[in-house]
Parts: sequence; structure tokens; C-alpha cells
Amino acid sequence: MLIGRAGWLLLLSVWGHIATAAVFPERPLTMIIGYATGGSTDQQGRVLAQVLQEQLGQPVEVSNLPGAGGAAATAMLASSLEQGYVFQFGGSSVVSIAPLLSPASYDIDSFTYVAGLSLEQPAFVTGAKHGIRDWSGLLAYLRANPGQVYVSQAAEDRLIIKAIARREGLQLRTMPTSGGAAMAPLVISGEAVFAYSGGTHTGYTDSGEMQVLASLADERLRGYPEAPTLRELGYGLGLQTTRIVMVPANTPADQVEVLASALAQASKDPRFIEVTERRIRQPVMFMRGAEVKPLLLQQMQEYRALIDEIGL
Repeated sequence: MLIGRAGWLLLLSVWGHIATAAVFPERPLTMIIGYATGGSTDQQGRVLAQVLQEQLGQPVEVSNLPGAGGAAATAMLASSLEQGYVFQFGGSSVVSIAPLLSPASYDIDSFTYVAGLSLEQPAFVTGAKHGIRDWSGLLAYLRANPGQVYVSQAAEDRLIIKAIARREGLQLRTMPTSGGAAMAPLVISGEAVFAYSGGTHTGYTDSGEMQVLASLADERLRGYPEAPTLRELGYGLGLQTTRIVMVPANTPADQVEVLASALAQASKDPRFIEVTERRIRQPVMFMRGAEVKPLLLQQMQEYRALIDEIGL
């Protein structure tokens, strides 16, 4: 049977698509992390990049782009033309919450969600300098010493502490930082009385340099079961976020599938489990991209309600 010109063009297109899918990735990839080096996201991401490099057969370079609590890197990803060759690793709140709190050049539909990898364990922490051992002790100290410094890492934790301060009648000075690595010395030195931590505290609690006061997750933290959740403390607040991998929205489905399969394998790698569950004490919780977006939409709904309650 003879094939006409249109038929040959169709076959060539199909063969070209198959060939492209088979060779991805054919050059190095870049993992964007929206925080400075040294924090828990950076520690976890660098191990993940090493494992992915072996899975994908191409170098995976880590690029730290701190700013706006991770949102600056997310804005860059949304405008990237590199499709699956550039992807972001970090907390889901940069998509589900940050755009609700300040103008952003992206929204939830600006990305394709490849996978979720671990459940973040956010906490309010203090250092040893002030002798504070629990949440009630913190409140007593802040009432007796108004104007103390609280260290923030992103707009979402500032929203939560603003709600708590309003309910408790506290006067605080908020100090924004670029991530956990910048937060730690401020808390340990006593310059700040307490802070938000997405996981960096795990490197300092065994030594007694930091103390976990409360969990911002919906459940008590895996490594710190003695610390109550904000919901248990009666605030009805939380920051239930997942560390995810996402790519620009126009990334071809075959590239997304290659990345998702590599991430599924990476989540089982002993090196990734060690850094995630033992070093930064987050439970590994792999989920496919189709499961991630509904989770983000739920977070957005909860935070819109909180914003309506206290304003910005």
C-alpha cells in the first residue's frame, strides 16, 4: 500500500515524538531551590539531585535562588522555556499560599506538578538563651517583654504569627530571613526570641541549642512528639505543606513521566531516606503529580478563610 505525503509527514511526526521521549534527558538538568544554601530544603535537595543524576543519566545541577520565601524562584520557573530540563524542589506553600498574600506573576496553573516527596515538619522554635521550654513559657516571656524579635522565612508564617499575636495581644518585631541557615544563628545567639523553622531546627535540638515549642503541621512532629500542634493549642491554625517537584506548565507529558518515575525510585533510595527521615526528620511520602494539585487547592481554600479573618 502506498503512503501519501500527508501520511509520511504524520509517521515522521510520530517517530520524532517517540525518539524525543526515548532520549529525554539528553543534556544536563537544573534543580531550582528557592532558599539559601545550608537549610533543610537545600540539604534534602542536594541529596535528591545526586540520586536523580544516577537515575536520569545526566548531571543535575542545584541552583539556589533565594528571595520572597521561595516565591522569587517560583516566578522564574513559571517563565522558563526549558520545560523539564529545569524543575523546582521545595515547599508547596510557594504556590498554594504565597500568591494569596502578595502580587505574583504566577498562579497554581502556571506549573505541572511532577511529584510530592515528603511532608514538611514546620515548627516554632526558640534558643536556649532565654530559658523558654514550652509554648506557655514563650507567651509569658513575650507579655513580660514586649517588642521581641520573631524570625520569619516566608509570607505564610508571618500571616500565622500575625493571627496569633492579635489573639494573644502580643507586640512583636518581625525579622524576615532567606531561609533556615539565616534563621539559626539569630535564634541560637538569643538575638531573636523565637522563629519559624521548616526543618533546619533538627540540626540543633539534640545539642540543646534549639527547642521546639509547637508544630504548625496538622499532627505532632515525627521527631518532637512532645510539642503540641497549634490546633491543639486552640488557634485553629496550621501550615500543612509538602515538598514537591514541579516544572513549567508547557512541559511535555513524556518528560514529566520520565521525571516522575525517577523521583519515585529516588524516594526509595537509602540516601534520600537518610537525609529526609533521619537528618531533617520528615516522613517520606511519595505522591504522583495528579495527587498534588488537589492538595494545593485545599490549602488555598483554608488560607483564604484565614486572610478573610485577619486581613493582610
